Amino acid sequence: MATSAAAVNDEPATKFAKDQLKAIIERIERLEEEKKTISDDIRDVYAEAKGNGYDVKALRTIVRMRKQDANERAEQETILETYMQALGML
Repeated sequence: MATSAAAVNDEPATKFAKDQLKAIIERIERLEEEKKTISDDIRDVYAEAKGNGYDVKALRTIVRMRKQDANERAEQETILETYMQALGML
C-alpha cells in the first residue's frame, strides 16, 4: 500500500512534467514549421532575383558578408587578396 500511496502523491508532479514537455515539443514543432515557411519564402525571393537576371551566388555572398562584423570582413578580404597575389591571380 505504501508504494501506491507514493504513486498517487507523485501524480500531479508527473502530470505537470508531462504537460510541460508536451508544450515544449509543440512550441518546437511550431517554430520548425515557421522556419520551413521562412526558408521557402527566402528561396522564392532568390528565384525571383534569378528571374530578374541577378546572380544568386553573388547575392548569397553579399548576404553572408553583411552578417559579418566589418573588421572580420576586412580581415578575410585582406587574406584572400594576399593569397590571390601569391598565386598570381591579381
